[in-house]
Amino acid sequence: MSCKGQNIDGAIAVPNILLPYNADMYSWAVIACDQFTSDKSYWQQVEKIAEGKPSTFHLIFPEIYLKDNPKRRTAQINSNMKSYLEGGIFRELQGGFILVERTVSCGVRKGIVLCIDLERYSFRQEDRALIRSTEETVADRLPPRIEIRRGAFLELPHIMLLYNDPQNSVLGAARRGEVVYDFDLNMGGGHVKGTFIDNAEEVINAFYSLVSGKNDKFLFAVGDGNHSLAAAKLLWDELKTSLSDEEKAVHPARYALCEAVNIFDDALLFHPIHRFVETSSAEKFIDGWNLSGASCVTVKCADGERRLPFPEDIPQGIRLLDGYISSFLKEYGGAVDYVHGDDQIECLRNSGVCIRLPAIEKSAFFDLIARDGNLPKKTFSMGEGCEKRYYIEAKRIK
Repeated sequence: MSCKGQNIDGAIAVPNILLPYNADMYSWAVIACDQFTSDKSYWQQVEKIAEGKPSTFHLIFPEIYLKDNPKRRTAQINSNMKSYLEGGIFRELQGGFILVERTVSCGVRKGIVLCIDLERYSFRQEDRALIRSTEETVADRLPPRIEIRRGAFLELPHIMLLYNDPQNSVLGAARRGEVVYDFDLNMGGGHVKGTFIDNAEEVINAFYSLVSGKNDKFLFAVGDGNHSLAAAKLLWDELKTSLSDEEKAVHPARYALCEAVNIFDDALLFHPIHRFVETSSAEKFIDGWNLSGASCVTVKCADGERRLPFPEDIPQGIRLLDGYISSFLKEYGGAVDYVHGDDQIECLRNSGVCIRLPAIEKSAFFDLIARDGNLPKKTFSMGEGCEKRYYIEAKRIK
């Protein structure tokens, strides 16, 4: 069994974590598969770094290649996983968590690699689950992820969970043991250090103290990897129908490996995800703007920029904006993209309209999710693209 429940409610479990023996960690770790999806040169460079070496690149499916013979690539991934398991690539850490210290542009972000029970997670707002998604789940993004996971022997997490701990009580409870990795990440990803936490039960109790006494039992919000976790949930729901109660209790696919990060971590920054409307009718888009509110957003195009009204309630404003963009595209044609960074906006403004959106305040985040449920898709980003989670740890799911 890959995870063992360690608390009354069973939402958090202690994983058996797989790490490579004596690997070149610079080649081993690669960034989350859903990053740089328009930059093939990035992934070509990663492929060169991983060539001929044990690497998570050979175990994951970069989304930029999802339309490039996916059956062949998925079969190769499954074969590589089997080969790595049978070839002694991995060592197994049991009985604890891993403290991840990731050096990024604004400091050192700290997280804890642990397991969650998919029975306590839901991406449906009405379920009010202990572990909740944070953005609307787009149905057509799930089948490719489900098919990739269906035949996989391993999972490698890029899922990042957020927890609400202003007093930093969880990390304060963690007891540091062996340093299990410490290396520079490729492709400008900074540095990462992993330290084994051997007092898992005390850490779990600290997590659960964060929700004790609350009417709305809400522990984790999914910060990154919403669709990957939703795919894992749906596949587990499918698989468990053929299992006995005893088998369901211990099956490794019931548990998902994630990294949990305190939303109050000083090195965790929330960035807005801007909207770019590719269109030759920029003035019509601006003239037809139908949003109102006490705030404003900057809208840029080839002819200049304007400040246009926008609701103070940022998620509601994004919902309304996305609705307006959808209706505009139906009438005038074009396409929408979701853009990280102001520099990217400047590069695109000559090809259409760029809407520079505000960032959500971290301190309001959990209240927003508790009040409204899922945010609109592509509402926020945790850090810049190169600061996203790299694949390092693995866990069996078969």
